[in-house]
Amino acid sequence: MHLQQRLDLLEKLGKYISTESESWQNAIETAHRENAWFTPEFIKLALNNISTEFLQPGKLEEWVKKYHIPDNVDQKNVGVVMAGNIPLVGFHDFLSVFVSGHKQTLKPSSKDEILIRHLVNKMYSWDSSVHDYVVFGDMLKGCDAYIATGSNNSTRYFEFYFKKYPHIIRHNRTSVAILTGNETLEDLLKLADDVYQYYGLGCRNVTKLYVPGEYDFVPMLEAFKKYDHLADHNKYKNNYDYQLTLLIMNKQYYMTNGSIILHEHKSDFSAISRLNYEFYSNREEVLHSLSENKNIQCILGNNELPFGSAQHPGLNNYADGIDTMLFLRTL
Repeated sequence: MHLQQRLDLLEKLGKYISTESESWQNAIETAHRENAWFTPEFIKLALNNISTEFLQPGKLEEWVKKYHIPDNVDQKNVGVVMAGNIPLVGFHDFLSVFVSGHKQTLKPSSKDEILIRHLVNKMYSWDSSVHDYVVFGDMLKGCDAYIATGSNNSTRYFEFYFKKYPHIIRHNRTSVAILTGNETLEDLLKLADDVYQYYGLGCRNVTKLYVPGEYDFVPMLEAFKKYDHLADHNKYKNNYDYQLTLLIMNKQYYMTNGSIILHEHKSDFSAISRLNYEFYSNREEVLHSLSENKNIQCILGNNELPFGSAQHPGLNNYADGIDTMLFLRTL
């Protein structure tokens, strides 16, 4: 397959993702049954971003131009270990390897394998040549290179097993927001998206706020009621009740609106249903500290990533800031 053939196939996939095809809708329902965190609301959010940000012909062509991908590539087999924290979180890796012209052996997470398998099978049905580019495997032995995403614990194993091969290995990351106290209601409603979407399970979800002294949290808690319906989700509510109980039993100060708990804590990471915050006096010092923090994926705020955009990455927004396509081009 020439590069343009692969791009045309991806454009077709983007259109398919947006259809109401019965088999596709059944796959979405199955993915939800298999993983209760994958609600139809958030599956559709992920699919919409893939369709509009990753698979639009103009955006794909502009992205590909930078890498000067030849039609004839010395094809390598790239093992791709996918995470499963949010729906189709590994799609960008799949897309990158496919566009590069290399073969990939995919190992989806057991939490998120329904959707990617359905989409690849659909591509098989459109063009049998896709079999020469994408296969699935339970064991990723004998690959020429690896791209693996997982927890801090699993990445230690990845580092050990894949150390002899070219690799990209990603660990846990999270995102933060720096507030000034002058945010509008619209800003706070958009920040709610960054915090609540995917139940806060993504590396681009805001799990910590930096706020000035004497910050008034009431408008934020009111704006965050936009996602009160998440408290009806059994798994989310169980986490909320557990975190609330811990704080009450330990007699620690907290604030809540019934669907999220605000707690002053220095950690960048927070548990599901909990949002950490820290007071600051000098914004530049906060930015300097964050620039050296390897746990941070995104920083939202004034002159940073706009509120509401965290879960809408583009083709050039590489996880961990590592250019996947550049890595693939150098194999």
